[in-house]
Amino acid sequence: MSVELPLWRALTGYRILTLGYVLCLVALSYQQYARPLGAAAYMGALTLWMVFTWRRTTSAERCTRHFLLADLGFAVGGILLTPLIDTQARIMDGAPTLPSIWTAGAVLGFAIKGGWRWAAVASSAVAVANLVERQELARDTVHNVVLVWVASVAIGYVVEVARASERTLARALQIEAATRERERLARDIHDSVLQVLAMVQRRGAAIGGEAAELGRMAGEQEVALRTLVSGGLVPPRGVRPGGAEQTVPHPSGAGAADDAVAAPAAVAVPAPEPDEDGPCDVRALLAPFAGAGVTFSEPGAPVGLPAAAAAELAAAVSAALDNVRVHAGDGARAWILVEDEPHAVIVTVRDDGPGIPEGRLADAEREGRLGVALSIRGRLRDLGGTAAWVSVPGQGTEVELTVPKGRAPEGG
Repeated sequence: MSVELPLWRALTGYRILTLGYVLCLVALSYQQYARPLGAAAYMGALTLWMVFTWRRTTSAERCTRHFLLADLGFAVGGILLTPLIDTQARIMDGAPTLPSIWTAGAVLGFAIKGGWRWAAVASSAVAVANLVERQELARDTVHNVVLVWVASVAIGYVVEVARASERTLARALQIEAATRERERLARDIHDSVLQVLAMVQRRGAAIGGEAAELGRMAGEQEVALRTLVSGGLVPPRGVRPGGAEQTVPHPSGAGAADDAVAAPAAVAVPAPEPDEDGPCDVRALLAPFAGAGVTFSEPGAPVGLPAAAAAELAAAVSAALDNVRVHAGDGARAWILVEDEPHAVIVTVRDDGPGIPEGRLADAEREGRLGVALSIRGRLRDLGGTAAWVSVPGQGTEVELTVPKGRAPEGG
């Protein structure tokens, strides 16, 4: 709901209530007017105007400039008619004008519609009409004029600030949605296209001949695609001017981000159907990762998560194991531990590789290598969870993935 809608509803209620108040006020003072029929005629016209136009102030679309001008004309006209209908003695004694406090509704309409500048113009017109009606700068007249002017300008300013805040919030939500979608697509690209291009580059260089040229072209496309995915405007560091990527030694364990040469995952994660909203046993998705070099430990009871969340968690574990295979060496071992806590599911992936040098994860993300940034950390963030790394040089790396229960991934 727009921030303006409650203001329009309040203005409609104010106009209706003040009309009732003005009608009672005129009825009680009817015999004291110099021309009672004139007062009755104005009240009748004002009532008809309200009956036919009360819906105009229920929204910004209905409240047009022409209506605001006509509404203000009714208010100013009633003020200027007061000396012709009421007695001079009552006017000098501080008697209210014919429209009385209903006039403020017309001014507030300008404030809500056009901001403080429109409010200042409308309240100034009312102030001039009040001074003409009273024909002197009486204290009560000046007090009422200043009160209406300050209140309308303040409300107009608040409306402008609220509109700016609403636009800023809408823009921020659009950027957040676009960023999440970009990260989701980047994860998919990283888990498939980039790893295939890296494998083609490596195999082509090993085979030689025409395959070497194909491998070189695949390497160039990999670098360009990584730059595009990571949002960079210049090639990542470590890229030669010719376009081929320079190999950077990176002895790291599970969770390492420098996975440009990572092969596609050996085990495909069985993704649930899009319409599956029921719980899924995480153990069933992670058990296929167990093998000669991977030990899988699980609780004795099912570990339930929403199907989409379980699939994302399994994909993050697959990315962590890919990094173990590539960076920890062929002889490295890995262990997967699943823990079922009351409010979260925790999966720990540990290896006995050489560990991650300090600052390497941040450097890899800046270079466009998105294994940790998107395939692992990005997935866990979308699930409302966390991914934490603990690495000691020479003693391996441990990745702890925590996913809260009962939450599906956001976005695509």
